[in-house]
Amino acid sequence: DPRGLYVCETGGKRSSLQVHYRMCQNCIEVDAPTISGIVVADVVATLFLAVAVYCVTGHDRGHTSRASDRQNLIANELYQ
Repeated sequence: DPRGLYVCETGGKRSSLQVHYRMCQNCIEVDAPTISGIVVADVVATLFLAVAVYCVTGHDRGHTSRASDRQNLIANELYQ
């Protein structure tokens, strides 16, 4: 337990230092394999989400255009 009052005496001088140390009660130690696993899982989840969004909204499924979607061009000698 490093808590307490530390005193340093050099020559005729005396200096003191009060140390307060708090232990972590609910700490979880995270090592390198755990962090790398979290990063890999995050990248895989992001790629899965990107592919899902692309599949849902990314490409046209071959819908035929309706008559209201077509542009009818009017033959006009003035613009030719």
